[in-house]
Amino acid sequence: MAHQKTYEEINEKIKRGEAVVVTAEEVIDIVEEQGLEKAAREIDVVTTGTFGPMCSSGVFLNFGHSRPRIKMSKVWLNGVEAYAGIAAVDAYLGAAQLPENDPENKVYPGRFSYGGGHVIHDLLAGKEIRLEAIGYGTDCYPNKKVDTIIKLEDLNEAVLFNPRNAYQNYNCAINLSDRTIYTYMGIVKPNLGNASYSTSGQLSPLLNDPYYKTIGVGTRIFLGGGIGYVAWNGTQHHPNVLRGENGVPKVGAGTLAVIGDLKQMDPNWLVGLSYIGYGATMAVGIGIPIPILDEEILSYAAVKDEDIYCPIVDYSEGYPYGKSIDLGFANFKELKSGKITIDGKQVISTPQSSIYRARKIAGTLKEWIKAGSFEISKPVAPLPSADANIEFKSIPERNPNGNR
Repeated sequence: MAHQKTYEEINEKIKRGEAVVVTAEEVIDIVEEQGLEKAAREIDVVTTGTFGPMCSSGVFLNFGHSRPRIKMSKVWLNGVEAYAGIAAVDAYLGAAQLPENDPENKVYPGRFSYGGGHVIHDLLAGKEIRLEAIGYGTDCYPNKKVDTIIKLEDLNEAVLFNPRNAYQNYNCAINLSDRTIYTYMGIVKPNLGNASYSTSGQLSPLLNDPYYKTIGVGTRIFLGGGIGYVAWNGTQHHPNVLRGENGVPKVGAGTLAVIGDLKQMDPNWLVGLSYIGYGATMAVGIGIPIPILDEEILSYAAVKDEDIYCPIVDYSEGYPYGKSIDLGFANFKELKSGKITIDGKQVISTPQSSIYRARKIAGTLKEWIKAGSFEISKPVAPLPSADANIEFKSIPERNPNGNR
């Protein structure tokens, strides 16, 4: 019977400085040289990493009270509105939120030079931020206006809470039309001018644990340069999808909701982005350790780019209008080479996520664990897995009278 390890055993080795930790890239050669059984006995943790645009991100902020006190009904940070319908001086700032005076796509394609993701990055970088707020006034909160300058250190709390991060696989975007299109996958050139993809492949966290056997609610992770946790499955979590023989989804599947203290993060790993013609967002750095409890878990963590496939999707008609156009799949070895073949044509592949930074995250997490400053945590609850009966729903097609 194959040897089974426990979280407690691995953490004891981490405390003693004896844990064998390798990245999700390094483990591939080790398994090929030693075989699964021997490698599973020796390796304790495999580290993963991803760094790319993740729109469904944001931060909960508590400003503290003014004198006299105020019940904020509207809040702006550097002109970007944060949602204030939580409590008197709490707000949630989303990474994709734009300033009210942004021209958006009125002059197409819009530049979207500043948004919520940029504000979060500026806060984290220690910059001064203009806080404006208005309230309607109550007996307990008589103040009706605040206009001041704040820094991150002035806030009671700044809690990064991202409802949907670390997508488990995603589309490869192409353009079959004869016009340039501007998308959240970047600029996609006409007539198969390029193929845009966004994940770190064999380094990506959920591709190394396809059935969420070690990643669940309460998993301790690298988040934005600091320590965070998996809070829940992310929105649009859809695990019961087409998978390869290795268990890896061939389309977008699982997602993670993650949480952490913004004050102990690093601006190098939370970066505001502007997507021409689309909007503002934020690049998020996430790294997740995978404890090697047995051979099965190691077999998943040793997945290779050439065995990870994503769907090729047309973003001129197929994606925006929900039209089914079968263009096949591409594997990540091909995508990372810089070109793929579609309908007999060689197409340049352009990444939206940074492989360099994903490697750095996996390497940093490896060093943290080896130094004994980061222990692994056993999930307190599992994520819904491939046997979960989850339906991926859309907005109902009804008019205001209730008729379809």
